[in-house]
Amino acid sequence: MFVSTLKISRGFQILFPTLTLLFFVLGLGALTGNSTMNIIGGYVGIFIGLLAMYSGMEEIINEIYGNKVLTT
Repeated sequence: MFVSTLKISRGFQILFPTLTLLFFVLGLGALTGNSTMNIIGGYVGIFIGLLAMYSGMEEIINEIYGNKVLTT
């Protein structure tokens, strides 16, 4: 899906690689039993959630107003 985001916006280009990083960190934390990795994964997940909300809001608002109100 990352390749398809190359034509959309910078927010989605950042979102998908960090989502892969999130799955890697959470999987590593589950396999090793290291609670610190789970905490780091939680912070990465919060960042991804905020980025996803901003990217979605940016796409909708820019589409409604017809120009760039929020930057990508």
